[in-house]
Amino acid sequence: MAMTDAEKAARAAHGLLAAAAPDVGAAAQAWLARLAHERRLSQKTLEAYARDLAVVLLRLKDHLGRVPGLADLSALAPADVRAVLAARRADGVAPRTLVRLLAAARSFARHLEREGQGKVGALAAVRAPKVPKGLPKPVSVAAARALADPATRAGEDREPWVLARDAAVIALLYGAGLRISEALGLTPRAVPEGTDQITVTGKGSKTRMVPLIAPVSAALSEYRALCPMALAPDAPLFRGAKGGPLSPRIVQLTVARMRGALGLSETATPHALRHSFATHLLARGGEIRAIQELLGHASLSTTQVYTEVDTAALMAAYRAAHPRARVAPPAPAQPTGRRA
Repeated sequence: MAMTDAEKAARAAHGLLAAAAPDVGAAAQAWLARLAHERRLSQKTLEAYARDLAVVLLRLKDHLGRVPGLADLSALAPADVRAVLAARRADGVAPRTLVRLLAAARSFARHLEREGQGKVGALAAVRAPKVPKGLPKPVSVAAARALADPATRAGEDREPWVLARDAAVIALLYGAGLRISEALGLTPRAVPEGTDQITVTGKGSKTRMVPLIAPVSAALSEYRALCPMALAPDAPLFRGAKGGPLSPRIVQLTVARMRGALGLSETATPHALRHSFATHLLARGGEIRAIQELLGHASLSTTQVYTEVDTAALMAAYRAAHPRARVAPPAPAQPTGRRA
């Protein structure tokens, strides 16, 4: 049975309540319930918000010398917020994490103001740290094909159904562009046998239809034919060795072993295969709006980052191959005087 929004909020707030005064704890649980209801956030995202707010509250406790209540939050000065961020920075936390902590605190502050429980103006007065812009790191076409090829693991001492299972999951990541959570969240009902498209539940519980190319369909059929367990229509399609849902960690370890065998860098992860799906489609002339729909991105700007990856790769190839792109050696110095 699916959890209610209140149950999701209570579960997410479990660790947060220990870091909060009773009035803050109650407000935080209402905040998480609102996020679950209005934004349809997943349980893991709610728990991430709760963890980030708990970190902020614990640092405020150290800074103020007491567990902060709602009145303490309303009385915060920008210097207090900067002290919290500085303490986390001293712990070696990356700027991206600091931005995330500040975003969670600001979201909670907006909830408090909306509910008439106080205004935490200090949060808006503090500028978020600058985050270095990074680009997705796809693998090459040849590497992606090798990772998705069942023959790459042919020599491993594992049961055939396990090898087929892992091959099917990896095929979905590269061949259909799924997130690992989306692939492992599939049920047999969402993947009818012999189908050329599947129903995927993505972030915010939003569903989308994703077409399947023949190799991906074949990998799924192979796994279902070899799987020794009964696959109920609404149970997880992919199973662990003991019959429970397949853990993402197993997929991560599988890809890690394969990249070691293939001599690939540590950036060759399950999520890199999703990046590769988008980048390779774009490089072959794929329309960006179609790629956005396939990936399940709510905003086109999220998908447009792959155009930068493609441009960066193109410029790298240009600089390496074009004769005029290479730096010419300096010309020899010309004599300035006449010979005697």
